[in-house]
Amino acid sequence: MRRSMTLFNSPLFLGFDHFERLVDRASKIASEGYPPYNIEQIEGNGLKITLAVAGFTAEEIEVFIDDNQLIIQGQHTEKEERVYLHRGIATRQFRRTFILAEGIEVIEASFENGLLNIFLMRPKIESKARRILIRTPSHSSAPPKLLNNSIEEKDFSNKSPTAESFVVESPNK
Repeated sequence: MRRSMTLFNSPLFLGFDHFERLVDRASKIASEGYPPYNIEQIEGNGLKITLAVAGFTAEEIEVFIDDNQLIIQGQHTEKEERVYLHRGIATRQFRRTFILAEGIEVIEASFENGLLNIFLMRPKIESKARRILIRTPSHSSAPPKLLNNSIEEKDFSNKSPTAESFVVESPNK
């Protein structure tokens, strides 16, 4: 049996197997067409998702987060029997899902004039470089502790790193 090769199966991508699951989940979600929505960037790191949910009340819509997914679902209940000659406003139940990157926070949701607005904030990502200690055979052959205090971290976000920033010192000194 031959296994198909994907980008994330490459030995160069260590620890990215969860991205493959996200891509698979996103491809299934992309086929959803109702309700229509917009995504806007606001104020630099802000995002606004607007869903057109005409015919629904705020009480008939639920917004929640589960496993890095923003889930919006609605179920309309008819209060009275109506006889429609034409029904063009869809009020069928729906479930719209958005996959959120790590650190994205939902700030608030508002409902006005048949539009549900959800405001999100993206975190500012700070880049860090750190020096990794290279062990030699004269030291213990035991595997390193996961939380090792001998790792020195430096913040290079405001300047470009120089060659001397990455010099590794031997523990024999």
